Amino acid sequence: MTDPNDLRAAVAAVLPWLDGGERPARPALAAAVRLSLRTLAETAPGRTVEVRVPPFAAIQCVAGPRHTRGTPPNVVETDPRTWLRLATGRLSWPDALASGALHASGSRADLAAHLPIVRF
Repeated sequence: MTDPNDLRAAVAAVLPWLDGGERPARPALAAAVRLSLRTLAETAPGRTVEVRVPPFAAIQCVAGPRHTRGTPPNVVETDPRTWLRLATGRLSWPDALASGALHASGSRADLAAHLPIVRF
């Protein structure tokens, strides 16, 4: 189980970047992405949707039919900054899709109901 305090601390360390500041060090960015994705997997358990935030992590989440082989039918992929902006509520799901910064395929790939993960 992800410690909420660890999640808040990791994401707080990258907040200036999310608001237009300098890019954080790779370890800080990796921690924020990984802990926020782990929290999503815990709050939306399942194996129906694969969420990818390269180069840091990929998880499976959301209840429903389980994917076992090949390319998953429900995939969400984005960059670390977009993911963390979604996870903190600084960017909405529809806006991220419309901008092209977020790619979601499959009938169950809409994670809007599970976001934001942490608020500041």
